[in-house]
Amino acid sequence: MDDAVPPSYRAGDGPVPAPMALARTATGLRPVINATGVILHGALGRAPLSAAARAAVDLAAGTTDLELDLRTGRRDRRGRTALATLATAVPAAAGVHVVNNNAAGLALAVAALAGRREVVVSRGELFETTDGFRLPELLVATGARLREVGTTNRTTLGDYADAIGPDTGLVLRVHTASYQVVGFTDSPTISDLAALCADFEVPLVGDCGSGLLHPEPLLATEPDVTSWLGWGVGVVTTSGDKLLGGPQCGLLLGRADLIDRMRRHPMSRALRAGKLTLAALEATLRHPDSPVRQALRARPERLAARAETLAAWLRRAGIAASAVASRALVDGGAGATSDGNACGCQRGWAAGVDQATGRAACGAGGFGCVGAELPSAAVALDAMIAAPLRRGEPSVLGRVEQGCCLLDLRTVPAELDPVLAAAVLAAATEAGATTLTDAPTEPHDTAAADTVVTAGGAAVAGGVPVVAGGAVAAADMVTVESRAIPPTVVPDRRAP
Repeated sequence: MDDAVPPSYRAGDGPVPAPMALARTATGLRPVINATGVILHGALGRAPLSAAARAAVDLAAGTTDLELDLRTGRRDRRGRTALATLATAVPAAAGVHVVNNNAAGLALAVAALAGRREVVVSRGELFETTDGFRLPELLVATGARLREVGTTNRTTLGDYADAIGPDTGLVLRVHTASYQVVGFTDSPTISDLAALCADFEVPLVGDCGSGLLHPEPLLATEPDVTSWLGWGVGVVTTSGDKLLGGPQCGLLLGRADLIDRMRRHPMSRALRAGKLTLAALEATLRHPDSPVRQALRARPERLAARAETLAAWLRRAGIAASAVASRALVDGGAGATSDGNACGCQRGWAAGVDQATGRAACGAGGFGCVGAELPSAAVALDAMIAAPLRRGEPSVLGRVEQGCCLLDLRTVPAELDPVLAAAVLAAATEAGATTLTDAPTEPHDTAAADTVVTAGGAAVAGGVPVVAGGAVAAADMVTVESRAIPPTVVPDRRAP
């Protein structure tokens, strides 16, 4: 690939156009370029909204016909067009409702359908997630009583059958999003459990929090709403800001009579979604090519080509940079561990990845972390650039691994490559990690062609191998800060 500077990378004097003065003073939030390789990063607000969703939010920020039928002049159901669009998107659901997040949806389902009666649930599905949030405490807070069945690793259909009785309000099935139990395990299928609940005339509620409305070929083991409804689940709850790629909200879909009971419950008012959320949700459903979907389906060879171009331009600017193979995650997990790992997995987790199945042996992380890695490409930089990148404007968040700062391009939209390049240049300048030596016209004209200076002052000679077609031979090594690093080894996902 030619090492000439792409014209688009030259635009602008600073890393980004200056934000509007009003935006800078109206909120303490700062824009961040997510280069971690974690598509749905909890600390970064999970799913970024599509252009259509942002336009819808802008429209909804003004005065709208949120609860008014302009044809008749009469009051109408709140968010009726968003609800109609959701119903159209999931024909298997006879009724739909929207609340402010998935936990709220689950709480509403339990409050409306179980009341103060028992909720039958497997012990192995009672999880804890970020900030100490524990599912059993949420369920008890609604006034219901828990009836735990089975054990941590094994719950049979008979365990459910023995627990269901006159005081049963509902049976709950939870997709264990943040962990996986492997080995000597057992759990009834969704269809078998649904048939059992139908025999007892007890509602089956399923928490399918990943946000998939339909099966996704790239995530074959990830549950989806349509499949669960087809197997007989009465009500399915899921998230809007995960794989759906929309705003934070909770979606409730299922039997019309059960959805109507939840919609009319007093708690529904306290949990309702705002007009901005409803507008963004509708736009996401109408225009499903969201940034999340684009990141999931980005071709590895295209990512590799982008990494080559970006690394070549940075080398011309005197920055030690190389394109390397990487592994991206769908979801980074419940949160950072005590060692600062943003994935939520322990260090060295990738060493336990089964190359045949792509499953992480540790089983840790978020709903997409278990068995949902994607091949990617990254730009490797001196690790000392990570902190200035994070402090810059916009902030750039990558991963620090074995002395390198990796900028994974699967989570960076292609149109932001010039902005990312300028941000790296600014950060490297601040860290003293650039040199003014002339850059070569070709990436590899001689073994010593690309001589640059790292933040530590050490010289790094050229001949830096570049990813081609998204793959690197096992013998290839990337030299950064005079350390040899196998580019395909990803030992941890610590946020700098």
